[in-house]
Amino acid sequence: MAVSRIIGECLDALLHPSVRYDALTSARHRAFIAPRLLGSLAAFAAFPVYLVLRGAPTALEAAAFAWLIAPILVAWFLSRTGRYEHAHVLSTLALTALVIGVSALTGGIQSFAAVWFVVIPVEAALSASRRIVTFAVSLALGGALLLIALGGFGMLPPPAAAATSNATLAAFGIGTATLYASVLAYGAAWLARTNGALLNVEEERYRLLARNMSDVISRHNRNGAVCFISPAAETLLGVPAAQLTEHGLFDRVHVADRPAYLKAISDAARGRETGSVEFRIRREVVRDERGRPSAAEFVWVEMRCRPLEPGAAAVATAETEVVAVMRDITERKLHEQALDEARAEADRADAAKSRFLATMSHELRTPLNAIIGFSDMIVQEEALMLGAERRKEYAQLINDSGQHLLSVVNGILDMSKMESGNFEIVPEPFAPRPALLNCCNLLALKARDSGIDLVTRAPENLPDVVGDPRAFKQILLNLVSNAIKFTERGGTVTVSAAVEGARLVLRVSDTGVGIAEEDLKRLGDPFFQAGKTYQRRHEGTGLGLSIVKSLVRMHGGEIEVQSQIDRGTTVTVSLPLALPTSSNVTTLNPTAPADAPTQDYQVKKSA
Repeated sequence: MAVSRIIGECLDALLHPSVRYDALTSARHRAFIAPRLLGSLAAFAAFPVYLVLRGAPTALEAAAFAWLIAPILVAWFLSRTGRYEHAHVLSTLALTALVIGVSALTGGIQSFAAVWFVVIPVEAALSASRRIVTFAVSLALGGALLLIALGGFGMLPPPAAAATSNATLAAFGIGTATLYASVLAYGAAWLARTNGALLNVEEERYRLLARNMSDVISRHNRNGAVCFISPAAETLLGVPAAQLTEHGLFDRVHVADRPAYLKAISDAARGRETGSVEFRIRREVVRDERGRPSAAEFVWVEMRCRPLEPGAAAVATAETEVVAVMRDITERKLHEQALDEARAEADRADAAKSRFLATMSHELRTPLNAIIGFSDMIVQEEALMLGAERRKEYAQLINDSGQHLLSVVNGILDMSKMESGNFEIVPEPFAPRPALLNCCNLLALKARDSGIDLVTRAPENLPDVVGDPRAFKQILLNLVSNAIKFTERGGTVTVSAAVEGARLVLRVSDTGVGIAEEDLKRLGDPFFQAGKTYQRRHEGTGLGLSIVKSLVRMHGGEIEVQSQIDRGTTVTVSLPLALPTSSNVTTLNPTAPADAPTQDYQVKKSA
């Protein structure tokens, strides 16, 4: 064992650096170097014994022993260059030259050495190269034909000068050829065992990788058909890998992404390295009682593909194949989508801030200018000789401007509280009809001054509603005042209330300017006003409808806006007759007559 280990270490030291990390190639190099070195060294070691037994060698024997340096030189060539096929060619040439030389001096084609022509192709077969085997067969046949031709033309030494071809030499030639062929056969068997063991190790290694890695490895034809796909595809797509062969994988790719999928494979088949391609692919996610997929979803995958290396495929094909690696990137796509949404939300917030500053600068500056201007005039009443009636008019204008400022500030504070969740509503049972009529009466003068007909339709049998009466009035005041503001003189604003199921439905319709379709999606965002700023004829903070939406949502209701440009707008608010139970409300029993049924109402806890 120690001797074999030492020999193995010496052979490893002779290997070329380029093959030391390739187990199969290094085994072939060892099988080439070992017999030549050991055989030549053994022959040189036996040469003194041969001299003792035979005496002085003949010229032929000396030439034969001198030839033994050739295998050592060929082994040295392979060790220094790593060129395995070139080393086999040199070995074949050296062996053929030796056989031709000995045969020519010992009887030509009938010489005991001529049998070695058979050994030449056998030795070349160890190279596992058809070109080298073909070259060796041609060389052996050429050498045999050369000896026949030389013998036929009498160019070989006469039989008297040639070595005696007796049975002993014939047996020696056959025996040595058989022995060398046996060594070659043993080497071929050892290489076959080594190759099989290495293939089993590699197969187990790649099987382990294919079964346990999350990425999917596949091999495709130029047209995208799948020749092989790893078992990881079953985990990724929820179907057996056998269903994904041929065009099974392509059929699961999203229709919109199929051109990109095919283009990536086609580019790789033409030798163009592709970075990656991302596409959606259908995955089965739900199975019925029989184990069959009953629902599916699309997941995002990233595929990297490149041409299959020559010789990598088990069977050579006429067209270039492509190897691809697919990876599930759905989570990354979701993160990117969330990032895009967050970026868009930040942009909207920045735009809202800009709109807020622009709107507030106008909304605050106009009444402040009036307050400052008229108060200065009152201070200088003696110089301006203002009468009592004029002072009263200016004081009223100052009060109106202050009230406008207060309403703007209150709107901003209410909106801020609603967005932070600190706005409180105090639900209680109340009659909606009186509240609706009161709101319309408050705005009737404004409608009359604007030349607008305000129509109210509220049945007398409307049931009581559980909610915040102040919030209810604020909803109506904002909706009706908006309708009046955006309706031209001669138009009509209609306010109606009705009960539909367990909900109170309020509708505020106008025949005003209407809202564009692209603005309807953003209507109700804080500080957003429909229409472009330079086209807007009706000023405001843009908080009215936003406050309405928040108040309706806090009551568990719904709001819907329908509008057409220059045709008018209809806002429909649907409120539950009783607030839904939630974690931040407490149920209380109001005082009721003894004979009346008990009814629960929901009241928000106070902080």
